[in-house]
Amino acid sequence: MTLSELYALLKSTGYPVAYSHFPAESAPQPPFITYRVEGSANFFADNRVHAKINNILVELYTEKKDLTAEAALEAVFDLNGITYDTLEIWIPDEGLFQKTYMIGVV
Repeated sequence: MTLSELYALLKSTGYPVAYSHFPAESAPQPPFITYRVEGSANFFADNRVHAKINNILVELYTEKKDLTAEAALEAVFDLNGITYDTLEIWIPDEGLFQKTYMIGVV
């Protein structure tokens, strides 16, 4: 899956989506989604990379715990066979919940 294919899947949730962040002058109201490549977990042997695997963080930002937004995003992952782990935090300075989905994309 390419990053542009992932972008299209994330857009299918109906929420605003941006790589890394939204510019300050055009930041949408929550809920919104950002995503970025955090690094790689490539499979290699015999001094060469056999499979390039990007570790991607998909972040859902909401003003309150939003089970509907989470379900929409998770449905997109589930329907497309994308496995994920999650982590959730409260960002007091911004007054937002951040639910992070950690996925691997080959």
